[in-house]
Amino acid sequence: MQLTHFTDLGLRVLIYLTYPDRTEPVTISEIALQFNVSRNHLVKVVHFLAQQEWIVTTRGKGGGMALAQPVQKYKLGHLISTLEGHVELIDCAKPACGLKGNCQLKRILDQAQKSFYAVLDGYTLRDAVATPTREAIISLHQLRLNTIVASQIH
Repeated sequence: MQLTHFTDLGLRVLIYLTYPDRTEPVTISEIALQFNVSRNHLVKVVHFLAQQEWIVTTRGKGGGMALAQPVQKYKLGHLISTLEGHVELIDCAKPACGLKGNCQLKRILDQAQKSFYAVLDGYTLRDAVATPTREAIISLHQLRLNTIVASQIH
């Protein structure tokens, strides 16, 4: 099983937003630069995250985004399942399968997927950003600050 690029970016955004020492909102351009991803694709991801009320966004000059809730409120299974779109591992209807109704594979895969999300729901975003991830997030934010300071000197 492989997560979609959309899910990957959604999780990266949420992880990046866990940095607690920000005095100004995080922008889409900043995250696109930090993770070397398409700004246009990131706009779609951020829009989806805001629709789920996982982040709050502010438009215009001085605008940006922040987490809507404390990190311990975000269960990883729920996040990933929602970002993935609750897709079943196999669809017996497309293309139509002659074994439909008499095959155990679908039941087994559905059970495995349910277990996968249940295990992930045992973890929160707080768990995902524990050390050493926390130090990597701090480094990304410090790199951003160093870049801003350097550009102001020149």
